[in-house]
Amino acid sequence: MRRLATVLTASASALALTACGVVDGIGGSASSASPKKGDDITVGLLLPDKDTARFEDFDHPVIKKEVAALTHGKGKVVYANAEASQDKQSRQFQEMVDQQVDVILVDALDAKAIAPDVQKAKDAGIPVIAYDRLAQGPIAAYVSHDNELVGEVQGRAILEALGNKAATSRIVMMNGDPEDTNYARFKEGALGELKDRVRIAKEYDTAKWSPAVAKANMKNAIKTLGLDNIAAVYAANDGLAGAVIQALKDAGATRIPPVTGQDANLDAVQRIVSGEQYMTAYKPFLEEATRAAEMAVYKVQGRDIQFDALTRDTVDSPTEKKIPAMLVPVVSLTKDNIKDTVITDGVYSVKDICTPKYATACAAIGLRG
Repeated sequence: MRRLATVLTASASALALTACGVVDGIGGSASSASPKKGDDITVGLLLPDKDTARFEDFDHPVIKKEVAALTHGKGKVVYANAEASQDKQSRQFQEMVDQQVDVILVDALDAKAIAPDVQKAKDAGIPVIAYDRLAQGPIAAYVSHDNELVGEVQGRAILEALGNKAATSRIVMMNGDPEDTNYARFKEGALGELKDRVRIAKEYDTAKWSPAVAKANMKNAIKTLGLDNIAAVYAANDGLAGAVIQALKDAGATRIPPVTGQDANLDAVQRIVSGEQYMTAYKPFLEEATRAAEMAVYKVQGRDIQFDALTRDTVDSPTEKKIPAMLVPVVSLTKDNIKDTVITDGVYSVKDICTPKYATACAAIGLRG
C-alpha cells in the first residue's frame, strides 16, 4: 500500500498543478521553455494486439481524442496495431520513423526486441514514450501502472476468497507472456502474496498472452490435478481468465473456483456479475491514455514544466536508468464495487453490462439502469 499511496500522491500533484495553472508558469506563459512546435503535430501510436479489448475500444480512441483536444483540433494520431506480431510491430515502428512523426507512443510486444527501433527513432530526433509496458532502449518517458501492485492485488484476492482454507488449497497459476516486460512484475507481485500461503500445484506461462494457449494449459492442469482439486486460478489477465473459465466449464464444473483477471474487459466484468470470475485488476486506463497523450504533446511542444509534473516517478530498464515515469494506481474490481469503478469512471454503462443475459444477476447486486 505504500507504493499505491506514493502513486496517488504523485498523480494528484500533477493534476493539481494542471488545474491550478501552476504548470503554466508565472504570468500565464504556456511553458518554461519556448515551444519546439505548435499544435500541428503528429503522434505515432503503436499498440500490441487486438485480443486485449481495451486497446481498440479505449486506449486508441482516448489518445486520439485527447491529442485533438490539446492541439485545438490540429494534432493527429497515426495508429497501428501489431496483432501480436513482433516483426509487424517493428515494421510499423520503422514506417512511423520514415513518416517523421513527431513522437511515438509504443506498447511493446517484446521490450528487448524493440530497443533497436527505439534507437533509430532517437537518432532521427523522434522521442519515444513507452506506454503500458516498459520498453528497452533510449525511451524518453514511461506511463503505466504499478505492475507489481497488479500482481499483489490479484494474489490478495485469491487469499481473501480462500479464507482459512488457503494453506491447504491447491491453485493453478496462469501467467502471461515471458516476453512481455510486465510479466515478471505481475508474477513477482502475485508470488509475494501467494508463496508459502497456498500450494501452487501447476504453473504455466502463456506465449503472446494467447487465450487458446491458456485454455490448452488449463485442460492439462484439470487432467493432471483433477477438477475438484483446483481451489483457485491466478489468471494474469482477463483474456486468460475467460479461457480458463471456459476450460473449467468444458470439463463439467458446476461451480467455478475463484479466478482472477486484469484489464476490466467488458466480458470479464459481466463474468464477475454472474459469479464466474472472482475479480479483475482494474487499471484506470482512461487516465493512463489521457496522461500518455498529454506527455506526448508536451514533449513535442517543449512544455517542460507540464511534462515534469506528469513524470514525478522514475523507473529503470535493463538499458536505461531513472526514466521519467507516471504510474497510475490499481483497484481490485469485484461485484461489490462495479458501480464505484468502471461505471463511475464512464468506462461502461449499466446498459453495457446488464444485457438480457445478465439482467437477473445485475439486479441481484443492485445494478439497475
